[in-house]
Amino acid sequence: MSQQGTVRSYTDAPTRTIPAAGALFAYRELGPQTGIPLVLLTHLGANLDGWDPRIVDGLAQDHRVIAVDYRGVGDSTGRARESFEEMADDVVALIRALGHDRVDMFGLAVGGMVAQAVAARAPRLIDRLILASTGPAGGPGLATITRTAVITGVRAALRLNDPKTLLFFTSTATGARAARAYLARLKQRTTGRDKPVTLGAVRAQLTAVRRWGLQAPVELSSAVDEVFIVHGDSDRLVPPANAAELARRFPGAAVTVYPDSGHGAVFQYHREFVDAARDFLRR
Repeated sequence: MSQQGTVRSYTDAPTRTIPAAGALFAYRELGPQTGIPLVLLTHLGANLDGWDPRIVDGLAQDHRVIAVDYRGVGDSTGRARESFEEMADDVVALIRALGHDRVDMFGLAVGGMVAQAVAARAPRLIDRLILASTGPAGGPGLATITRTAVITGVRAALRLNDPKTLLFFTSTATGARAARAYLARLKQRTTGRDKPVTLGAVRAQLTAVRRWGLQAPVELSSAVDEVFIVHGDSDRLVPPANAAELARRFPGAAVTVYPDSGHGAVFQYHREFVDAARDFLRR
């Protein structure tokens, strides 16, 4: 199978930009040029460098993977959006600009909320959908994510820790080991790194999350063919009850809840997750 050029790993994938919806959107792609591409939508406060290379490399073994920056994040231009519906419109425009009319999608945390908004606003665009560490509109505890994120971030700063250590992983020995390994992997890319995410962009995303948490439920069961839901059993940011709520919104969805894991469950269980995701995507 051929890979894009000579790029073999996400840590070496060049950052490209493409105009869409009045802005320039940054993206990186990796993997074979055949089949339905897999679009990756990242978590709160993350840019292209926030993706675990083990996950992207694993998924790119048999899929063209396209990771994107939201408007106003990283190397993408414009002002960050304050609603997932606006972010979804940007994602749809970007997908069209890249020449695709059908994609698979992996939405992580905030990215999962954007992905659901994409499904609502462009039914049938998404073939297979992976939703990890996320929740539906009006899901339990979503309206209080801002408070949890701020309090946990302050705790991490007082301990001189990276906030992701406490936000993404449990405080057990297993969680601590997983956090160290994940943070080390994020540093593997040494050149061509994305621009840091601004505080203004994070605030805009938190506004979008609160709005999402206060919204009425949205009917999406007919908008996507197949759904795979993944969650950590000790997620502090998005309570695990959201996985069950998503399953009710998507009857027939496959659900996996990883033990002793938090908001970064897919990073902690990257091997198991990649195997399960590849199996789901090639069914």
